[in-house]
Amino acid sequence: MKQFQNFITPLLVIGLVLSSFSFGPREQQQISFQEFKNKLLEPGLVDHVVITNKSVAKVYVRSSPQNQTSDDVVQGPVSGSPAKGNGGQYKYYFNIGSVESFEEKLEEAQEALGIDSHDFVPVTYVSEMVWYQELMRFAPTLLILGSLLYMGRRMQGGLGVGGGGGKGARGIFNIGKAHVTKVDKNAKNKVYFKDVAGCDEAKQEIMEFVHFLKNPKKYEDLGAKIPKGALLVGPPGTGKTLLAKATAGESGVPFLSISGSDFMEMFVGVGPSRVRNLFQEARQCAPSIVFIDEIDAIGRARGRGGFSGSNDERESTLNQLLVEMDGFGTTSGVVVLAGTNRPDILDKALLRPGRFDRQISIDKPDIKGRDQIFKIYLKRIKLDHEPSYFSQRLAALTPGFAGADIANVCNEAALIAARGEGTQVTMKHFEAAIDRIIGGLEKKNKVISKLERRTVAYHESGHAVSGWFLEHAEPLLKVTIVPRGTAALGFAQYVPNENLLMTKEQLFDMTCMTLGGRAAEQVLLGKISTGAQNDLEKVTKMTYAQVAVYGFSDKVGLLSFPPRDDAFEMTKPYSSKTAAIIDNEVRDWVGKAYERTIQLIEEHKEQVAEIAELLLEKEVLHPEDLLRVLGERPFKSSEITNYDRYKLGFQEEDQKTVETPASASEEVDGSSPLEPQVVPT
Repeated sequence: MKQFQNFITPLLVIGLVLSSFSFGPREQQQISFQEFKNKLLEPGLVDHVVITNKSVAKVYVRSSPQNQTSDDVVQGPVSGSPAKGNGGQYKYYFNIGSVESFEEKLEEAQEALGIDSHDFVPVTYVSEMVWYQELMRFAPTLLILGSLLYMGRRMQGGLGVGGGGGKGARGIFNIGKAHVTKVDKNAKNKVYFKDVAGCDEAKQEIMEFVHFLKNPKKYEDLGAKIPKGALLVGPPGTGKTLLAKATAGESGVPFLSISGSDFMEMFVGVGPSRVRNLFQEARQCAPSIVFIDEIDAIGRARGRGGFSGSNDERESTLNQLLVEMDGFGTTSGVVVLAGTNRPDILDKALLRPGRFDRQISIDKPDIKGRDQIFKIYLKRIKLDHEPSYFSQRLAALTPGFAGADIANVCNEAALIAARGEGTQVTMKHFEAAIDRIIGGLEKKNKVISKLERRTVAYHESGHAVSGWFLEHAEPLLKVTIVPRGTAALGFAQYVPNENLLMTKEQLFDMTCMTLGGRAAEQVLLGKISTGAQNDLEKVTKMTYAQVAVYGFSDKVGLLSFPPRDDAFEMTKPYSSKTAAIIDNEVRDWVGKAYERTIQLIEEHKEQVAEIAELLLEKEVLHPEDLLRVLGERPFKSSEITNYDRYKLGFQEEDQKTVETPASASEEVDGSSPLEPQVVPT
């Protein structure tokens, strides 16, 4: 509609200008023929009449009347005065039906007034062109042409085809062209490698591609070939697209970015055409980098499902991509980067060397990586301490968080501080932000009966006490009975260490700690509730993994049956007899863990009750409160835990690193992240 308005508005403006130009400010007065006869013709004020376009009579009047007498007729015009019909001023006009009718009426009127035929009012005829009126004659035609032009532009701009219209849209006449986003070299808001943290190895791999393109002769002299492409693989939020943006900022060569879904269209053959167009543009500006985000949209393995239609279109698009990356044609100077979080479903022909020579894994950052990421985002926030004070402690508090999660934590903390009218962001704001992200929105006004509230308090107290007296349980960070999210009426939060390996004893203690809530309800309240559903779900997954995946069971043996995500797999890779053995083993292990947890709760019954009453009073308990009630924890770790890092930062670790062997420190720092353990009711 906006384009249509832009087309019509100039026509209206031109019409108004022409109308004002043709007529000017209208000073003439429209009269009727009767008025012309009585007020102008009879007193002798009419000098002459001009008939314009056979429709309008313009009356020119004298400044003074002329007496129509017989003497005047005889004498004629006075010598020296202007001749009749050559003067006068145009002041009046009226419309006429036809020239013949007007002449008859004018002649009759003058004869009735006794005017001699030689002194009749002169009548002249002219033909004038009024541009405004002529233009208005063609207005319907121009309107139709404008509508057709508007509809054509809309179709060409992409009316229902390949996205919306407007600037840069794909139209029906250029639908086969790829909708490529080109990164400007001189853009002000470019991203650089210094803005990306937590993936140093991936940055080094990507930087090699930049060096290849900037100085290819250095490698060609040694006989090396520039790699064709690299596949960025990693979970969501780990920074694959951000790393590609940094590559665009650092490379200084043309960078063409496109999404995998942009190749797919409702018309057959559009996908391969856009692939050809993309690589044609890349070759024209070589050396260049092409980045295809979410390549799994077109790179899915071929021949699955046996469907036709869109599946065939996707396969033909993939075939064209395979040919363009490594076919008979040359792609010298064009490097292809692609990102996906589902590399398992990609076609094997796409992953082979020569197309994607390298697969760069970008995993969730470890504690050192999280520290670096926090430092980047904390620079933009007004803090009450230096950024390193927060980054070291928050890195220990957020195991399993990706870069996007860390950015969300910093933003939530700033929002919470602003909501509380704070001038600076403190550690309490960051802790509240992490609770908000992990547990959900706090609901202090949730209607809970006293009996339910007491049940929740004893349940969470059972988790806290059982974990306190188990050797391999994770250190407790917080236990609360404040409802959060949609279902959790309370939760106990732990700070897990980032261990690469887990022993059978560690998993058994974690199972006992997870069952502590149900055991406390049974021992102290004498009845159980549905609040342990989430605990039982975790225990079931954990125990099945021990028996069927990790080979901890003697009856099942050294076999591993990991769960598969393949939806087309209809049968299990083991017999029904083996399934029965697995089920029995799981039940036996869970039963043993629950018996041990019941025994532990019986031994510390008074302390569980005391912690529960303290929870009902304060709602949130920290390790200091448990230390006051339960005393020192009977187990001490020989190595630095994430809880120690959260309390002391990395300074204490730097001191202990001198005393501990280097291999031990590497085992702590180089471990893979685990999800933060939250045990809700």
